Amino acid sequence: MKRYAEGSISAHIHVAGPVSYPVYVIDGENPLMIDAGINLLGPVYVRDLEKILGDPQRLHYLLMTHSHYDHIGAMPYLKRKIPNLKPGGAGRIEDLLRKQSVIDYMTNLSDIQRDMFSEETGDEDVTIDFVNLALKLAEGDTIAIGDYTCVTYEVPGHTRDSLAYYIPEENILFPGEAIGIPEGKDAHDVQAEFLTSYSDYMNSIERMRQLQPETIAMGHGWIFTGDDVKVFFDTSVEATIRHRKCLEEYLDNADGDAEKALHEMIRVEYDEKGTIYQERNAYIANLRAQVSLIAGMKEYC
Repeated sequence: MKRYAEGSISAHIHVAGPVSYPVYVIDGENPLMIDAGINLLGPVYVRDLEKILGDPQRLHYLLMTHSHYDHIGAMPYLKRKIPNLKPGGAGRIEDLLRKQSVIDYMTNLSDIQRDMFSEETGDEDVTIDFVNLALKLAEGDTIAIGDYTCVTYEVPGHTRDSLAYYIPEENILFPGEAIGIPEGKDAHDVQAEFLTSYSDYMNSIERMRQLQPETIAMGHGWIFTGDDVKVFFDTSVEATIRHRKCLEEYLDNADGDAEKALHEMIRVEYDEKGTIYQERNAYIANLRAQVSLIAGMKEYC
């Protein structure tokens, strides 16, 4: 089965925030939240935490899947609102947030959507700024939530710092964007998200597939269960191979000129076809990384 990321997944696992930027709350003795969406939605996450936990101050852990603005954006806001909150993720997140240029870039990407979420944000201060990570997580690290455990897996390829979280008691996987983003109104396709390494990305998909999760709670849009988990893994691999071939074709037609290939892809794949739902500026930033990556893997005369 596949459905939008909203409501409850089980008696103790719930979705907060909108379908476009869902975060996942695991209730228990030490409640845990996975990802922090964009900063503009900080107030929405807090309101949803109140509904789910009764008191947002009960939230004990906040774990990030990777360092992109739409997965760590509300972390500073949540830390200000919940002072005892323990943020966690790859140590590189902390290193990046020390750079004002990174904070400015994240803020700019988020502000493009400010009109869309103005009612949700209101007059709240949702500034992105530096946050110390209480937990610098790596492969095999485990966090106790009470009756549940949350196991960390390093799954690079989308970013160098991508982490997936797995709760064996519920056989549920939270991959962030390490296996792509479901596309289309019925999630019939996958937007391939390898940005730092094609081979690492494919290996990470296979590692997560081997966990044989019953449920995948995606970083954007959808939750998959049962037979649709296998379908999604298969579709993700096929889409990744297809996207690499597409990148190579554009590069070949541009005689290896990465910038020319990039602009032609934007014009045709995003502007003309209109089948990509990712915000345009974020799409361009990711595509630029992919074109550069594949260009570096090929030889041009």
